[in-house]
Amino acid sequence: MYKKILVPLDGSPLAECVIPHVEAIALPVAASVELISIIEPVDLPTRGKIAISDEDLKEINNSVKKEMHKYLDGMVERLKKSGIKADNVILSGKPAETLIEYVDDNHVDLIIMATHGRSGITRWFWGSVAEKVLRAVTVPVLLIKTGECENVE
Repeated sequence: MYKKILVPLDGSPLAECVIPHVEAIALPVAASVELISIIEPVDLPTRGKIAISDEDLKEINNSVKKEMHKYLDGMVERLKKSGIKADNVILSGKPAETLIEYVDDNHVDLIIMATHGRSGITRWFWGSVAEKVLRAVTVPVLLIKTGECENVE
């Protein structure tokens, strides 16, 4: 039985395609849902004419984190209106590695996440967070192919 479902979201409509699936699975079994976002810290080069201070970088990262909190809070409220116990967490780091570490440390029973469904050279070049997570965790992972989402342009 699933007690804790982890849902990675990046703020995109594509990632949100998983929400109806989350509701359909979590509600009947009274599972709690934890929405997670992993923000890669902004790191800009200082060569050439581009120069940015450490303080400016910190401000940019804080702004991104604040916007993600606002976004996730809205998603949590959406789930709560459906009768699902939900919360959120924002971490900083490389998405796949940070997500895998979080799953290992936090008693997650199921991960529901979106996948762009890339293949061929694009997948090889960019890698796939979903694939890395799927191969590394020991809990079930439900991948939702976002190309089939009705509400995404």
